[in-house]
Amino acid sequence: MNRSDDQEGKAIHKLPPGVALSWGIVKQSRRGPKGELSIQKIVGAAIEIADRDGLAAVSMSKVAQSLGFTSMSLYRYITGKEDLLVLMQNAVCEITIPPLDPDKDWRQEMREYVWACVDLFRAHPWFGDIPITGIPLTPGNLQAIDWVLRIMRNFPLNDFEKMSLLLLLSSYSRACGLIMRDMDRSLAEGGSPEQFGGAGYGDALRELVKPDRFPFLHPLIMSGSYTDEADNPIGNDLEFGLERILDGIEHYLQQRTNG
Repeated sequence: MNRSDDQEGKAIHKLPPGVALSWGIVKQSRRGPKGELSIQKIVGAAIEIADRDGLAAVSMSKVAQSLGFTSMSLYRYITGKEDLLVLMQNAVCEITIPPLDPDKDWRQEMREYVWACVDLFRAHPWFGDIPITGIPLTPGNLQAIDWVLRIMRNFPLNDFEKMSLLLLLSSYSRACGLIMRDMDRSLAEGGSPEQFGGAGYGDALRELVKPDRFPFLHPLIMSGSYTDEADNPIGNDLEFGLERILDGIEHYLQQRTNG
């Protein structure tokens, strides 16, 4: 091993344990009957529990019990719950990425990315409950980032501008994903889209929201647009917001091209 390889090896070993496991760097334990337990099985069982009962229900002991093993058996593969959460997050981020299509409009590609992310939050409601602790480091997350950078491959922008636009799109998809996730939960608990949108509360708000205290909100309350009781000419609010973001990106690209 030359000096460069040695330095790379040391850099890799600085990764958090869960991240290293996601890359397959850490060797799996060979203790116990061969083939009965693996990181993939542990992570899959944890995801099943989280999808069904929420993130708070996930523990090393419950995952072990669901697999028919002791908690100590799991610790031979994964050092603890924190690393398990990293691996769960990485696993569900391995979404299907469309093949490269040079003829596809970049706006459409960005729409596909955003709604794929939204679908992730809806399919795994616990996903948004994991706090963001730093930049993505696992391969599942990085594949999604690579997808967006592929979309921007011909943009006349520097690397920092591209990363900023990536953050913008990802932040919007996260916000939309959490809203849709919470709406799904509301509907599952017996609510309705109309209730979620505020329909039925308009009359009460028209009595409570006075123009002297809420001068700019008051007209929207009175028109019924705040509580979704009036015809909406712009259609889906989340799609409308995304289109305005894409308009902003397009305008910025035109400035950079013409400037």
